Amino acid sequence: KVDLRTVSFDVPPQEILSRDSVTVSVDAVVYFRISNATVAVSNVEDYGRSTRLLAATTLRNVLGTKDLSQILSERESISHIMQSSLDEATDPWGVKVERVEIKDVRLPVQLQRAMAAEAEAAREARAKVIAAEGEQRASKALKQAADIMMDSPAALQLRYLQTLNSIAGEKNSTIVFPIPMEFFHGFIHHPNPPHGDDYDQTIRQQNIHQTPTLKIEP
Repeated sequence: KVDLRTVSFDVPPQEILSRDSVTVSVDAVVYFRISNATVAVSNVEDYGRSTRLLAATTLRNVLGTKDLSQILSERESISHIMQSSLDEATDPWGVKVERVEIKDVRLPVQLQRAMAAEAEAAREARAKVIAAEGEQRASKALKQAADIMMDSPAALQLRYLQTLNSIAGEKNSTIVFPIPMEFFHGFIHHPNPPHGDDYDQTIRQQNIHQTPTLKIEP
């Protein structure tokens, strides 16, 4: 009596040396059915056991030609290659291999730690690159703002007043900041105001010896 239904079996974990000399443990599951009961009984002694042994050797042979990165990322293509190879090899036994799936890939603990450290280093490198790009964009924006303010004295004065307003909102007890002497030229009265070069010399001396400040207290 031959069961014609689809049957599945697990391929035990196989220790495999990948093409880049990394030892991994891989297991799989295989789904097959009997396509020709007469051939399955007459051409092979035990079609089930023979298919299991062939699946294990095929798994080792296929994965031995792959790098570790391919084993981890190309499971679907590896499963398809195994299914085609097994189906072709078991056809004379009256067996039809319908599907093969890679279940698990186990890496050595040391390799897992090394890969985790490499991934962490890559993340830190990307974070530094992003931060550097942000600083570069901020520097360009500041330069553009400085160029605009240099071309517009009114904008510079407004920015100055905005900064003072921000400082005043910080609940400081006292704020002292310098004010250019030119602000007071209209309020300074001289009994004998100098003219020409004498006037310029007087203003320069006042700028040197006097530094008026504005003190704001809450």
